[in-house]
Amino acid sequence: MKKSLVGWGLAAKQAKLANVAGTTHCCYDKILFKKTAAILGGRVRMMVTGSAPIDKAVLEFLKICFCCPILEGYGLTESSAASCITDKADPLSGHVGGPTEYVKFRLMDLPEMDYRITDKPYPRGEVCMKGPTIFDGYYKRPDITAKCFDEEGWFLTGDVAQVYPNGSIKIIDRSKNIFKLSQGEYIAPEKIENIFVLSKFVGQAFVHGYSTKNNVVAVIVPDKLAITAWAEAKGLSDSFEDLCKNETLKTEIFQDLMALAAQNKLTSLEKPKDLFLHPEEFSVDNNILTPTFKLKRNIAAQVFKEQIDEMYKNIEQIEASSNRK
Repeated sequence: MKKSLVGWGLAAKQAKLANVAGTTHCCYDKILFKKTAAILGGRVRMMVTGSAPIDKAVLEFLKICFCCPILEGYGLTESSAASCITDKADPLSGHVGGPTEYVKFRLMDLPEMDYRITDKPYPRGEVCMKGPTIFDGYYKRPDITAKCFDEEGWFLTGDVAQVYPNGSIKIIDRSKNIFKLSQGEYIAPEKIENIFVLSKFVGQAFVHGYSTKNNVVAVIVPDKLAITAWAEAKGLSDSFEDLCKNETLKTEIFQDLMALAAQNKLTSLEKPKDLFLHPEEFSVDNNILTPTFKLKRNIAAQVFKEQIDEMYKNIEQIEASSNRK
């Protein structure tokens, strides 16, 4: 009965959220959701999320449980943080709203990634900004600064967006940090990593590929709580480091990632052929993350070069064995 009651409450609030962006309910809040709202004290009127994408289903679930609007913003350090944000009256989730009044946005074609402002049903391209909040340049690095602005003074963010008819935007990809595979196809690893971290097994992900290879591989830092629960269910008492060497766990994580890849319509080239489970989190201390917690891809590639090379070696052996058969 309790399960049914919660289901009815979630369905009723989900419908109200979708229709009028309402996050409260006169009946179900009193008997159900006041308890979840009380986790944060019960007086929260609004929340804001930013820095990284949040899954649409998670965002809507949190709005329902905490009975308040949650605004999603987008911006960069170079644009003085928030440059666009959702409207609390907007019933749709999964985007970051429209630009704030002190910054201008426009899109730039990225033909090498097949993103164009003429795309249908929505224009797509690299987000460019201009306005008083945009930085003047990197300290004592005119060389890097010059690469970040076009001839008209627009700041090139490196983020790819699509624009909806009401002016709101959705960040869908990255134009920077892309690499080519041997087929000449471009791969945007951050797009893949953002999908993989949705897995309950994954804490952090690093996707990499060599231009001489025809597929990508991934370094996965498993989520300790999920892995501990998995081990307990299997009757295992191994350390976390030993569990990361467990082939059964690796296979299960790989299958979960492939299911996510299929759900998010990743191409065959975007699906890694092999994984390496790494027991230590990426951090600022081990120099794999920047102070703003962005992945240092060049450093990560150096740190995991041995493991990446080994994964490619394993892939080649499997493919060679398959061809002989």
